[in-house]
Amino acid sequence: MIHPTSVINKDASIDSDVIIGPYCTIDGKVIIKKGTRLISHVVIQGTTEIGENCTISPFVSIGGPPQDITYKGEDTRVVIGDNNNIKEYVTINRGTVHGGGITSVGNNNFLMAYAHIAHDCKVANNVIMANCATLGGHIEVADFVILSGLCAIHQFCRIGKYAFVSGLTGVPKDIPPFIIAAGNRARPYGLNVVGLERRGFSKEEISKLKKAYRILFRSAVPLSTALKIIQEELDGENIRELIDFIQASKRGICR
Repeated sequence: MIHPTSVINKDASIDSDVIIGPYCTIDGKVIIKKGTRLISHVVIQGTTEIGENCTISPFVSIGGPPQDITYKGEDTRVVIGDNNNIKEYVTINRGTVHGGGITSVGNNNFLMAYAHIAHDCKVANNVIMANCATLGGHIEVADFVILSGLCAIHQFCRIGKYAFVSGLTGVPKDIPPFIIAAGNRARPYGLNVVGLERRGFSKEEISKLKKAYRILFRSAVPLSTALKIIQEELDGENIRELIDFIQASKRGICR
């Protein structure tokens, strides 16, 4: 199942039904689990774990040293879950000691061509990163987020669940869950209604989130007052998710 032109380090642990195509390089303490396929010309380095049933396209680089001038060769990691589709020229760098030491990608993600996941990022599950979407270091991307083409997320930002970031958008602060963000410097442009409907949100749930959105982004009250109004007038799991995300923000949110 391993093409003879590929080079595999003796410390690598590769399941017997993994398929490794031509001209791949596996260099380091790499673990690749069953059902995963490296099509060709893939480079995997360092202490890297890749889960089951992933498809990794040509010229992908995973586990390379972080683009961080403080990195001095420490043994840090990349951990990738199951059922991920990683397209051409995607780069995923290992973590740094001061960032926790792990760059992680969850399950069922679709990473399109030239997407970049920098050191110490945490990408959750069912995330779509379109072509050239770029994550700086230490970024958290929650479940069911869509990052459109050529968007760039600043270091230490968080992107909340079910958020949609438009193409060519620069994101300098946190994007709360459930909203659409767009612009040269990201601004909220409404609730991600289409995305929520596709994921089975009820009309009642969407109506509550619309009301919360209007209070947060369309009223003239301070953020603390808006959150207090939402807590008093609305309830439910999604409302709590929105409030908790904003209250935990260290960089502030795009408003």
